[in-house]
Amino acid sequence: MSELYLSDAVNRVQPSATIAVSNKAMELKRAGMDVIGLGAGEPDFDTPDNIKEAAIQAIKDGKTKYTPVDGIPELKEAIVAKFARDNGLTYKPSQVTVAPGGKPIIFNAFLATLNEGDEVIIPAPYWVSYPEMAIMCGGTPVSVECGPNQNYKMTPEALEAAITPKTKWLILNSPSNPTGAAYTKDELKALADVLVKYPQVWILTDDMYEHLVYDDFDYWTIAQVEPALYDRTLTMNGVSKAYAMTGWRIGYAAGPEKLIGAMRKVISQTTSNPCSISQWASVEALNGPQDFLKTRADAFKTRRDLVVAGLNKCEGLHCPTPEGAFYVYPSCAGVIGKTSPGGKLIESDEDFATALLEEEQVAVVFGAAFGMSPAFRVSYATSSDVLEKALERIQRFCASLK
Repeated sequence: MSELYLSDAVNRVQPSATIAVSNKAMELKRAGMDVIGLGAGEPDFDTPDNIKEAAIQAIKDGKTKYTPVDGIPELKEAIVAKFARDNGLTYKPSQVTVAPGGKPIIFNAFLATLNEGDEVIIPAPYWVSYPEMAIMCGGTPVSVECGPNQNYKMTPEALEAAITPKTKWLILNSPSNPTGAAYTKDELKALADVLVKYPQVWILTDDMYEHLVYDDFDYWTIAQVEPALYDRTLTMNGVSKAYAMTGWRIGYAAGPEKLIGAMRKVISQTTSNPCSISQWASVEALNGPQDFLKTRADAFKTRRDLVVAGLNKCEGLHCPTPEGAFYVYPSCAGVIGKTSPGGKLIESDEDFATALLEEEQVAVVFGAAFGMSPAFRVSYATSSDVLEKALERIQRFCASLK
């Protein structure tokens, strides 16, 4: 049997650490272990009934055929209405693209625009897939460290220092995965003031957690803050997080027609259209009642406060309070160099996460995967009862380290 030689592109890319942690937790559960998984970025709430009914009706109506490759007209119109309603942004349907999830939106944009050596500025900590998708598409990720002393947010000075003649994109994710940090209007304006000076830099703003902000935080997206950036901003969103539709796989974005057209060309030769049923369900999600969004956000805020307080009781951990999303990103610097009851020397955040899973059966994602150590990500997109049980285990584990 001849040997299979993998492509350079695949060899450059690392597998998703968040998916790996979730898969490991599921394997241990199937083996009979009482594992608490805090790795997945998936709401535990169910998809609202009106959205389910819209999908069922679409099936009954025979809306099960191929659709236009980047979204049905009805969904594009719903997306146009959403951007106008929530963000004060005016788009035409021809400026909108729909894909099977948020990842394909980013990948399609990169594949359509990046050439070898083009740079993508990515504030760290970052979602694990950003740099890998840039690499896969021939680009060079440029990580800019944004530590806890900056509330995990990029400063204008750091942004300007990172821009070079090769810079093609800046990715902004607010609220952030993995930290939950969200940019205020003034903070976005300060970044925009830098970006207007560099017309070669395009902006991809990942707004997936837009509706999950707390403590009366006023949400803004950068094209809304600075209209001068409208013509070089791809504003991305989706139904997965706010509407609890992760498995439905619908992401969308709006931007300049030339970019959207290039992304449509990529889609036409790769995934083709997203699931037709999911598209009709998403029409109802965006056009239907929105009042439940606040109710669910309030529930997440309660969980956030529970988790922040519980982690800050752990010896050697420090957990900031984020503005949004359903993640916290505590530092574990205070446990580095210690040894677990099982004899594991904690030399890194990956060691900490591994020992926590093996010895207390709590699955978290280590910070090195997100580009900043020593820390780890906790997803609190699960019930308060489960979170309290997990916090007890983490507190016990930290107290046992010597």
